[in-house]
Amino acid sequence: MKKGNNSLAASIPTLPGGALKGGGKLKMGKQNRFALFIFHFSIFNGAKRQGFTLIELTVVVFLIGVMLAVSIPRFRYSLITDSLKSTTRRIVGLVKGLRNEAIREQKIYLLHFDIGSNQIWIDSDTITEEEREMAQKKAFHLPPGVQILDVWTKRKGKRVDGNIVIQFSKKGYIEQTVIHLGAEDGREFTLFLSPFLGKIKSYDKYVDIGIL
Repeated sequence: MKKGNNSLAASIPTLPGGALKGGGKLKMGKQNRFALFIFHFSIFNGAKRQGFTLIELTVVVFLIGVMLAVSIPRFRYSLITDSLKSTTRRIVGLVKGLRNEAIREQKIYLLHFDIGSNQIWIDSDTITEEEREMAQKKAFHLPPGVQILDVWTKRKGKRVDGNIVIQFSKKGYIEQTVIHLGAEDGREFTLFLSPFLGKIKSYDKYVDIGIL
């Protein structure tokens, strides 16, 4: 390189693609590439020009608007998806915990699914009516955009409204149950509760009991 030349063009003698004029390849980090971009941009628009034109600012604002229009729906979709998945995981953990607690405490527990109010709560067959009301007041409300679609049980079949109760016996047994959850974007989840195996199967789609 020639000494005494303070221009950026002289200090970075590159060809298109980052090749050195004397052969070889110039290794450039993100900051160097950005500096080179600014240099070429300033040459193209006039090195001594200050500020931006109205057209340039309009283009920048337009590009930002396009980026937001694309990213916000995706962000909202991810929130809905995460809420559906987190609700599914919470129900799975709740069922496993109640099964273990029923065996340990030798107590019958009841898991309520109120489809109309989109709530889930727990109580026991040994508590008073006042305690039962308190348990319902502490119910877990499903997050916005997620709802209980229906609940199928061996004895009563599919229910799409009302309060469905799943009983956990002192031995941890439960009635064969299928729970369907849905999100407002159309995604659905299926939870299959096995009576004796202690396993819960989950599917990221609506699966009818006849297929399980």
